[in-house]
Amino acid sequence: MTFFSLVAALLLEQLRPLRTGNRLYLAFARYVNRLAHNFNAGNYRDGVISWMLAVVPLALVTLIVYLALHHVNALLALLWNIAVLYLALGFRQFSHFYTEIMAALRADDLPRARGALAAWRGGSAREFTAGETARVAIELGLMRSHRHVFGVIAWFVALGPVGAIGYRLAALLSDRWGATGGADADAYGRFAVRAFEVIDWLPVRLTAIVFAFAGDFMGAVECWREQAALWRARSPGIILAAAAGALGVKLGGVLHQDNGIEYRPQLGDSDGDEADADYMQAAVGLIWRALVLWLFLILLATIASWF
Repeated sequence: MTFFSLVAALLLEQLRPLRTGNRLYLAFARYVNRLAHNFNAGNYRDGVISWMLAVVPLALVTLIVYLALHHVNALLALLWNIAVLYLALGFRQFSHFYTEIMAALRADDLPRARGALAAWRGGSAREFTAGETARVAIELGLMRSHRHVFGVIAWFVALGPVGAIGYRLAALLSDRWGATGGADADAYGRFAVRAFEVIDWLPVRLTAIVFAFAGDFMGAVECWREQAALWRARSPGIILAAAAGALGVKLGGVLHQDNGIEYRPQLGDSDGDEADADYMQAAVGLIWRALVLWLFLILLATIASWF
């Protein structure tokens, strides 16, 4: 059931993508905003209570509906799995930005590429060079593919639909509450960030391993081992370092910002190539090969379970 649920949900998401601004996402955003408004007194405990109120009820409803449907008919449970995965996955929620940036760079239209990247990342990119634009787009694409696809798959395989929806909600809350500024907001959002780090610990490493097998394995492992700890956040560092080594491209490095130059650790082989539109296409290929490998392994496990 796991394999067929994943394939059906991925196909449905490709044919009819669910945009970020859909009604269900907006309703959840309004709900968590109301929680923050009512519970955020600047204490760590308030963040814990809000996180539990945001995640646990939806996870319990997902589990109860699955168990009830499975008791009635296995096909109904399969359809529920597909519906939950369709909501949790999000390949197409970011791919249009990536495609537009790549097309603009191929057409030597750097202002359009910068504009699309700025809209995607939620920050200025008007001082970026063409190489920096491609590099940041690749980094975002790799991280989004993990958050929206590979992490969801890992927890779906482990716990079924409750794992998929729980992972997606935890990721959303980490982004929403962990990114707010101010000392009080930091205390409030600290649990959401820490909870997602714990939940994402194994999926991050599984994604890095799959990227390694889908590309240059030795290059990925070497960069992971030597460079991941240099990145400002460990989990993105693992994924980006492994992917850079697997692709043979340089990621990280300096960025030209409006207020000066941002210095970031360089990821990838020092003799690797600079990022460009061609490497953006290569990163897409790496992601798809990684997904196929995931599905192949799940299919093998499904077949083995039949015997």
